[in-house]
Amino acid sequence: QVQLVESGGGLVLPGGSLSLSCVASGLTFSSYAVGWFRQAPGKEREFVAAIGRSGRTPDYADFVKGRFTISRDNAKNTVNLQMNSLKPEDTAVYRCAARRDSLFRAGTLYNYWGQGTQVTVSS
Repeated sequence: QVQLVESGGGLVLPGGSLSLSCVASGLTFSSYAVGWFRQAPGKEREFVAAIGRSGRTPDYADFVKGRFTISRDNAKNTVNLQMNSLKPEDTAVYRCAARRDSLFRAGTLYNYWGQGTQVTVSS
């Protein structure tokens, strides 16, 4: 069956960095777009970033542009999210999701989801 497993979350000081990874199995990874989404307590899930099958067409939410970078390695079935200049408002559970073909910002269009990894930005 399809599995997505996130790792790399943790506690970091404001201004710090974290690198999240999403490793996929059970699917032809190069045929899938992958997105990162986050949900903070009491808030709705929101789109963070997504990357197309080839990795050439990333998309970012405005609030992470210039701070986060999404990349993928199809040989390793992995998508990474490098997060720099973290802010307390970035605190959330981050989840990766996959869907065939094109990337979208709407989480409802993604078929497979990981369990998530907690990111906490606090002094």
